[in-house]
Amino acid sequence: MKISGSNCLLIILLCFVAGVVQIDALNLTCTSRLSPCFLYPMPCPSECPTKSSANPKAKVCYVNCKSPVCQAECKHRRANCNSPGAACLDPRFIGGDGIVFYFHGKKDEHFSLVSDLNLQINAHFIGLRPAARTRDYTWIQALGILVDSHTFSLEATRASAWNDEIDHLKFSFDGKELSVAEGHLSAWNSPENDLKVERTSNRNSVAVTLPEIAEILVNVVPITKEDDRIHNYQIPSDDCFAHLEVQFRFFGLSSKVEGVLGRTYQPDFQNPAKPGVAMTVVGGEDKYRTTSLLSADCHSCLFSPAGVLDQKDTVTMEYGTLDCTGGTTSGMGIVCRK
Repeated sequence: MKISGSNCLLIILLCFVAGVVQIDALNLTCTSRLSPCFLYPMPCPSECPTKSSANPKAKVCYVNCKSPVCQAECKHRRANCNSPGAACLDPRFIGGDGIVFYFHGKKDEHFSLVSDLNLQINAHFIGLRPAARTRDYTWIQALGILVDSHTFSLEATRASAWNDEIDHLKFSFDGKELSVAEGHLSAWNSPENDLKVERTSNRNSVAVTLPEIAEILVNVVPITKEDDRIHNYQIPSDDCFAHLEVQFRFFGLSSKVEGVLGRTYQPDFQNPAKPGVAMTVVGGEDKYRTTSLLSADCHSCLFSPAGVLDQKDTVTMEYGTLDCTGGTTSGMGIVCRK
């Protein structure tokens, strides 16, 4: 078949453009000045060639600025309840050290999950106590975040019955309710671009990004009839106890970081929960209780709005992307070694 000169030129141009697009799509750069990978180009793996996808279930490419080999990695953009930094179920945590533990707190109260000089993350617990129970069944219903001089909250709204076609997320920024349009990849940015909320599915799942501080993946889920049957929660017929599944990833917490979850990121932390022990429950309600969702007044809280993080005193951890599933979903202790 004969190819004209103009057609040949067109083919060459298309190939060139395709090559440029491929290079841009397959290479990401770390922009964190604190990272040893600062401005280092990182090719995306072939199984996740782009940093976003029209398919909410697909893995995407992301830059791990803490990677000792400066490599881009693949991850799902939904909370993984079996990885470090997770807080799910009633509540089952996986610490920065990879050890599983439970912290029950109390229903209708607030507790500090993470408290550092420049970051405070609190959780509001909902729950119930059936007759003859000695403690509350509890779940995380809302998160409150204080960062520098700003506040942000995210909560699961109450629902008598669960409907996947209804969004059960509510947000506020600096005391004012904000709206994030439904739809996968729909996003909202704060005026100073220091906080971003992006939907990771059409509804009920988001990623909250605090640049160079943290990424928080959140799903809203109900207590299902099967959950109720297995655990004998005795959930009432007019409330499905919509709550949050959360996975945190932190970038440079201080070595003194506190909180129910935050303390497990201390480099010398001795976790009272032991590897391999089923249903290890840790205390600390009195240390980590706050008076509201957006306050930093617990006995062990460190947050100071004017505080400046000493960059020499940071823990360069990023364990939130490890997959520690290992077939363990029953609450048995699991460990992901550092």
